[in-house]
Amino acid sequence: MLAEIATIPLQFDSPFAGELFLLGRLLFGVTLAFMGLNHFMDVDTMAGYAEFKGLPAPRFSVIASGLVLVLGGLGVAAGAFPVLAAGGLAAFLLASAVTMHDFWSIDDPEEKQNEMTSFLKNLYGVGAALALLAVGGTAWPYAVNLGLF
Repeated sequence: MLAEIATIPLQFDSPFAGELFLLGRLLFGVTLAFMGLNHFMDVDTMAGYAEFKGLPAPRFSVIASGLVLVLGGLGVAAGAFPVLAAGGLAAFLLASAVTMHDFWSIDDPEEKQNEMTSFLKNLYGVGAALALLAVGGTAWPYAVNLGLF
């Protein structure tokens, strides 16, 4: 029989906990939003790469993924709609890791290493987004605190 696990509400009582949580949100969210802006600054090149990777509707995929990154990143940074923002980022980063950075199917050692690094970056981003998603229904310090949940 499994032991019952009790959960306690998220608390930011320790010194600088709220400030560190804000700093983490800003670093994570603004970095992803900036990456999303890059999707719009070089749509043609990114669409070519998406097409090379076999994505359907590559131009649309680049624009849609740019929107997810910008809106999700800004949502996490501001604490606005955190469940949608973090959930969208987690889903995008996982899908992107598997479809765009499939290092296991590459023969060239240097290219394989680059894709594995990108895959792992996306994967730890999924972990961060899931952690934020887990606390998305609670009030965040220094946040807009708008949300559906």
